[in-house]
Amino acid sequence: MDEATRLRHILDDPRRLFGDDDLPPTTNLPRWLAPLPEWLENFGLNIAWLVVVINLVGTAFGFWYYGFQFSIEPTVMWPLVPDSPVATLFIALSLAFWKLGRSNEYINALAFFGCLKLGLWTPYVLLVFKSDFSYLHWAMYNFLFWSHLAMVVEAFLIQRYARFPIGAVLVAVVWYGFNDLVDYFVPIVGSAHHTLIPAEPIVDGVVQHVAPAHELAAAGAVVLTFAATFLALATRVEKVEHGAV
Repeated sequence: MDEATRLRHILDDPRRLFGDDDLPPTTNLPRWLAPLPEWLENFGLNIAWLVVVINLVGTAFGFWYYGFQFSIEPTVMWPLVPDSPVATLFIALSLAFWKLGRSNEYINALAFFGCLKLGLWTPYVLLVFKSDFSYLHWAMYNFLFWSHLAMVVEAFLIQRYARFPIGAVLVAVVWYGFNDLVDYFVPIVGSAHHTLIPAEPIVDGVVQHVAPAHELAAAGAVVLTFAATFLALATRVEKVEHGAV
């Protein structure tokens, strides 16, 4: 069924938004690997183009939000600075390629890792350093909190059409592992490059990576990289066992 016909059918009967017509079949993964109810998976995949547009808008907003940090980071490190906008770009590309019938496993894995990791890391730091974020208007605080949790929901849409081959998971581990390395442990150029958090003051344009704020932010990032790796590989194993790949 082509997209125009699908759209007409949905407009004729909006309940089709929650159905699985022309969607990848469910894979009967255990709930801890596929936590979304089936109707929500179907809904997200049925409005995939809208989700793509929303994520592209979010990517643009994210790059704007990182504007100040770009101004104090060495130019060579800019690709490693805007973590959340890059993650939303990956999920937009993942869904778009899938809708075009050209699903790319490397982008799928990067999108899964990015949306899961940054979708949880940002609410984590917003809660851990809540008093330090008091300068944010309550609307912006809630927008950042809930929009990032929505990225986690998006991450779990990917399992419906991704196979998570070992090579693709390796690429994602290398990319996000390298991010952790330069963000917290070995900055290479300048100081550590993780997303700015208000608990670490800026003096003369240099971020002061003070304890325990730096260690708490690092712990969250590293744990989430390991979690994404485990979940991606576990999904691969389950799909192989069920003959879904």
